[in-house]
Amino acid sequence: MERTNSLLTAPIGPKLARMTGPMALGIVAILAFNLVDTFFIGLLGTEPLAAVTFTFPVTFVVTSLAMGLGAGLSASLGQALGAGQHGQAARFTSNSLLLSLLLIAGLSGLGLASMDILFALLGAGPELIPLIKDYMVVWYASSPMLIVPMVCNAAIRATGDTKTPGLVMLVAGLVNGVLDPLLIFGLGPFPALGIRGAAISSALSWLMAMVVALYLLQHREQLLSWQPPAFRQMLAHWRQLLHVAIPASFTSVLNPVATALLMLLLADFGNETVAAYGAASRIEAVVLIVMMALSSVLAPFISQNTGAGQHERSRHGLLLAMRFALIFQLVVFMVLWLLAPRIAEWFTDSPDVSALLQQYLRLVPLSYGLQGCFMLLGAALNGLRVSVISLMLNGLRLFGLLLPLAWLGAGMAGAEGIFTGILLANLLAGTLACLYAWRRFPWRIRHPLS
Repeated sequence: MERTNSLLTAPIGPKLARMTGPMALGIVAILAFNLVDTFFIGLLGTEPLAAVTFTFPVTFVVTSLAMGLGAGLSASLGQALGAGQHGQAARFTSNSLLLSLLLIAGLSGLGLASMDILFALLGAGPELIPLIKDYMVVWYASSPMLIVPMVCNAAIRATGDTKTPGLVMLVAGLVNGVLDPLLIFGLGPFPALGIRGAAISSALSWLMAMVVALYLLQHREQLLSWQPPAFRQMLAHWRQLLHVAIPASFTSVLNPVATALLMLLLADFGNETVAAYGAASRIEAVVLIVMMALSSVLAPFISQNTGAGQHERSRHGLLLAMRFALIFQLVVFMVLWLLAPRIAEWFTDSPDVSALLQQYLRLVPLSYGLQGCFMLLGAALNGLRVSVISLMLNGLRLFGLLLPLAWLGAGMAGAEGIFTGILLANLLAGTLACLYAWRRFPWRIRHPLS
């Protein structure tokens, strides 16, 4: 297909730019999806909002698994398509979806059977358990409808099409936003279902996304095979998928674990410091959207070109993306430096929190360019199906650099020392990523599907 071949032949910079825009829109849609749910549930009162908050660790584990499975499918599928193995790619996609459904069914069954024990261990009081069950029974039952479109969208991105997955995510977010008030508060002919209505709204939006994604995979991309799978081939495909998916999933989990430990350091310096960091984290999530989107599209670019044996093109794509990250995020840093006082006014009325937030925004964003380079290297390693190296590098960044430097900074200069530690960790990790990309890329390895 022309769309697939363009990853192998089109000018690299314009191609990555055209793919990144729709992906950024999709990421914004996902962020808005979560914010809309939180907003409407918050209108129900403190207890419903607290109940849903207790579900976040569980839902995060499931979505991390889905992201890992998507990364594994995208990498292997991209290499197969780059090598012209379309038939094998279709069988691999089908086997990957089957494994995804089996895994999520097992996790959901375990979750349904252990809700009382699990959420009590997470600290939920007995008054919140019934509310949590109202939400999670529906969530667990409908979780396959979340996993399937996430994995399917990763497969579609592997072909080089980011517009369609971005549009699907956007429409799903809009459907959820419309259904939330109708089912939560019982507007018009709809019943007032409260917190359960929020879960049903999400489930219906996931169902829409799943139907569309499966239709596109079957009829447009022709990447689903309905032939009964050969058992040995199926097991081989599952091993190949999990070889990338497991490390990629753990990589997603490491970040919130490190953030939780960092929060313990920040808490020693008062609620103002915690509040400032919380606001800074939300700002950071926004200004790094372009880097997240570029990372997502770089992986299929790398995997297809590696599959086609175009290793130098893969290397050039990664280095070009890193150069863009350094320039783009330098501009972001200068904007944040100038607007830091105004941004702080938007987030807080407290002079102490405002001062700390401005301090963060005029210090840490200096490292966002190199942080973006680190993110891009991780995506490229996933595209090469060596995500275990990405996991090791991310572990080094978080637990070998960020937390130790933040701890040293806390002892030397308090909150400002912690912010400086974050800055230094990002600079060192990003420099390591740039050196690694320059000296070790391309990896001349091939793992054809069998």
